[in-house]
Amino acid sequence: MQLYPKIVTDALESVTYAGTKAGIVSSGLLADQPKVTCENQGTPEEKWSVEVLLSFPRETDPFWKSTVKAAEAAIGYYIKQAAEAQGETDVHCTVTVNHEFKQAPRPEDDKLLPQVKNIIAVSSGKGGVGKSTVSANLAISLARLGYSVGLLDTDIFGPSMPKMFGVEEARPYAIEKEGRQLIVPIEQYGVRLLSIGFFVDKNTATLWRGGMACSALKQLIADADWGELDFLILDTPPGTSDIHLSLLQTLAITGAIIVSTPQQVALADARKGIDMYTNDKVNVPILGLVENMAYFTPAELPENKYYIFGKEGCKALAQEMNVPLLAQIPVVQSICDNGDNGTPAALDVASPTGQAFLALAQSVVTVTNRRNAQAPKTERVHTH
Repeated sequence: MQLYPKIVTDALESVTYAGTKAGIVSSGLLADQPKVTCENQGTPEEKWSVEVLLSFPRETDPFWKSTVKAAEAAIGYYIKQAAEAQGETDVHCTVTVNHEFKQAPRPEDDKLLPQVKNIIAVSSGKGGVGKSTVSANLAISLARLGYSVGLLDTDIFGPSMPKMFGVEEARPYAIEKEGRQLIVPIEQYGVRLLSIGFFVDKNTATLWRGGMACSALKQLIADADWGELDFLILDTPPGTSDIHLSLLQTLAITGAIIVSTPQQVALADARKGIDMYTNDKVNVPILGLVENMAYFTPAELPENKYYIFGKEGCKALAQEMNVPLLAQIPVVQSICDNGDNGTPAALDVASPTGQAFLALAQSVVTVTNRRNAQAPKTERVHTH
């Protein structure tokens, strides 16, 4: 029997690689010419050997295992067909499909983001309480205080940070670093920013199952060049979900900030958010609460306060839970307008709202330093 490398490459090209929807060879996965050797050729003890090396983009490629198995099966089938065409029915052939990864493997979860000093999760049990507004303005205010700050928009299904920072049209690029392709965060207002919103159509719903969303989130964390940061702010989605569990399993979160409005419905959900972080399996410290939309003061009556959503409900909850009340942010039209316009209120340090967010940032620094001095480093949640 005669066996040629072209039979092997034809077999490989017949296998579709799901990552490109093209054949293995066309997709550039064949690292080298197939090695075809034979022992005792032309004798009854004739033994053929085929060795192939496939090179995948990265270790986290979800298709590499199935592609290797499909390649082995296809090569075996093509060799059988070639043997029958040559009148051979009893062919001894060993097929070996090896694999490598072009990109160096991701660090283990316990070794992710070694240059980030503090990871702060900003959460709310309920949607619509202004958590993303607080996250954006907190990040900018921390940067104004001289800290190096990153902001990760972890709301995969409702990303808002690209709009709030006025960078909806920005598209991050990748650089090669230590054998890996890493996403470079967009920098705006002194904050390094990443969001799934940079990679999906802003007018199209993201219809992903939980596993896909968590995988995308993991890439934004582990496959990005965050560099040295004093603070990485996580703007989390409302409620308690797969995303929150994925964050807790991936990162050792320094502490959480809970955002709520004063109304009882929001406070009931805030309690659930607090419980998520403080239960025995998680043990993430609550750094404090932020009462958003605390009161309304009309411009023409600057001395008056109108408690539209209830009075100091978040302050009472903070006392009940024995955690600090970090700030009470008033209802101000400009906060909403500035967020919609991509110019968060914290940019105007001289304004009352800018001062309120600057005071929040200073409080966050204080409670974070106190937490780090008094408690051991948080461990990520381990699953067994």
